[in-house]
This record gives sequence, structure tokens and C-alpha cells, in this order.
Amino acid sequence: MDLFEKFTEHEQVVFCNDPATGLKAIIAIHDTTLGPALGGCRMQPYESVDDALQDVLRLSKGMTYKCAASDVDFGGGKSVIIGDPEKDKSPELFRAFGQFVESLNGRFYTGTDMGTLPEDFIHSLKETNCIVGVPEEYGGSGDSSVPTALGVIYGLQATNRALFGTEDLTGKTYAIQGLGKVGSKVAARLIEEGAHLYVSDINQQAIADLVEKANKHNATVQVVRGEDIYRVDADLFVPCAFGGIINDSTIESFKFKGIVGSANNQLLEERHGQVLHQKGILYAPDYIVNSGGLIQVADELYEPNKERVLQKTKSIYNSLLSIYQNAELHHIPTSEAADLFCRERMEARTRRNSFFSHGKRPKWNVRT
Repeated sequence: MDLFEKFTEHEQVVFCNDPATGLKAIIAIHDTTLGPALGGCRMQPYESVDDALQDVLRLSKGMTYKCAASDVDFGGGKSVIIGDPEKDKSPELFRAFGQFVESLNGRFYTGTDMGTLPEDFIHSLKETNCIVGVPEEYGGSGDSSVPTALGVIYGLQATNRALFGTEDLTGKTYAIQGLGKVGSKVAARLIEEGAHLYVSDINQQAIADLVEKANKHNATVQVVRGEDIYRVDADLFVPCAFGGIINDSTIESFKFKGIVGSANNQLLEERHGQVLHQKGILYAPDYIVNSGGLIQVADELYEPNKERVLQKTKSIYNSLLSIYQNAELHHIPTSEAADLFCRERMEARTRRNSFFSHGKRPKWNVRT
């Protein structure tokens, strides 16, 4: 019973072991109220199986809320592969993983996440159709960082409107942590809008490229080191790198009026949403802001359509405004208002008898 108590919130947890390829993976299906579970596959050298289990349980629950917030016909799931992505990958390993996904008979769809690449899942695609986010030449929808970054921009506009009465990005200061695929696109857009940026990243080439772009637009970019990004005097903090960066230590340094970013699981603990609320810092819940990529991979199974994805991504703006209004009305943190927003959507969909039968394979024209 102790083992089952770990999974009380989850419908199904699958441990996948294939000694021939070295595959050790865990698939967690949290909730399929809205449809089959959807969530990426993360690969990293966890220190223990229990660490991997806790990660996949936490991430899969987050995907349930993310799917509900995005209004896609999917529930929440996630998968992790225990291994070093620099050393332990092989085509055979990802084919074996694809076989385990296929054994779930359409209950779980997956694709790239931290430590994995779209190219890895070309091999999984040979074993199952339940793969999303593969390269365009294999029938996928391409770079998901484009709608993810656009979602962050919509989040910034909604937050500016709530804080300053205008969604205009111009004339504000932004502290961007992380200039990866998403962060660099957000930074480039803000430079074009004439914003002042503080940026932090370990990739010096990414910083140099951004500074060069800023010079062409007569914009200002100030580079700061590491944790100094938490102490700058900017209007909004834009975390696009690590999770858990909103914690007891960092919150003490914050001078920001708002936080809007693409990083997953920004709150180290749920209570930190309440701490931000008490400090008067407007927090845009991360799973709302960064849902553009999810919208794209979910839409991919209807056959890729970039214009449709970009149109759907606009919903992030209105969702955030609604969450902000409800948080203010009920005097609760925005993190709680976002969870309530998602639970209400799930309950409404349940009452309308969701399009998908529980646990059944969706009737999409999926790849063959």
C-alpha cells in the first residue's frame, strides 16, 4: 500500500525496462478526463529511481493543468528516461521506448523535452504513431519554440495591461534569465519594441548575438552575471531557463512588479505563489504562459497548420487576464486562481461529455 500511496493522484504509472538497449524509463499518466495523456519525454542522469519517479509524477500533474488551460483535447502525462543524454542515447533505445508507448494503446502521446531532441523520436516513430513534435520532414510541425515564445509575448502584454493599463511592450524594462530557443526569441521581439533588457545566460555567444541585434535597433542590453539577475531593478522578470527559481532566497531580492516567463515549475513550492501575492508581485502562472509549444504539438495530430497554431496561441492573453481578474476579485494568489480556472474547465468538459471516450485512442488522421 505504501507504493500505491505515491500514486494516489495518478491513473497509471508504468516502469519500462529493456536490458538489451539499456532503457530504464517511467511513464506517468495523471488524468485523462479531457482525452489521452500528453507530455514530453525528459532524459537525464537521475541520482536514483525515486528521484526520477518524483520528477515524472510532478511533471505529469502539471501537464493536466497545462492541457486544461490550453483547451486542447488531452489530459496530463509525462515520461522520463534515466540516462545521460550525452552518452546513453541510441536508435535502439528510442525504438524500445516507442514499443512501451505503443503498449499503452493510445492513452499516452509524447515527444521531446529536456535532454531529448525531435530527431531522437524518429526512431520511436517506427514503433508507434503516438509521437508528436517530430521534424517537419517526418510529418511534424517544426520548431515549437516559436509559439512558446509568442505565448510569452502575449503573457507580457496581458501583464503590462494589468499593471500599467496598456499592453504596450515599449518603454518597460525586462530581466530575462536564459537566452535559449525561447528566451532569445522573446528578447529579440522586446528589442524590436524598444524595451530595455537585463539578460543573463552562460552561453556567451547567445549574449553576443543579442547585443549585436540590440545595437542595430539602438536598444540597450545590460548583461548581468548569474544570480545577479534576481536583484536588478526591472519592471518584469522573464525566467526562460530553470525551474524552482522563485523560492525563499530569491524572493527576498525581487524588485519586480511582475513575473512572466517560459521556464517550467518556477515556484519551488506552491506556497511561494502566496508569498509573491503578499509582496504585491503579479505572477503569470508558468503553465499558462508557456503553453504555446503544447498547443502546437497537440494541434499537430490534426495535420500541421502553423497559422492555426498561432491563432490558438492568442488565447493565452485572454486566459491570463481572466486569471488576474479572478485573483483580484477573490483576493487569492494568481497561482491559485490559475488552478481554479483549470479545474473549472475540466469539470465543464466532463459535464459536456468530452469528445473522447475515456481511455480510447483518438480518431485523428495520425501518421501511418
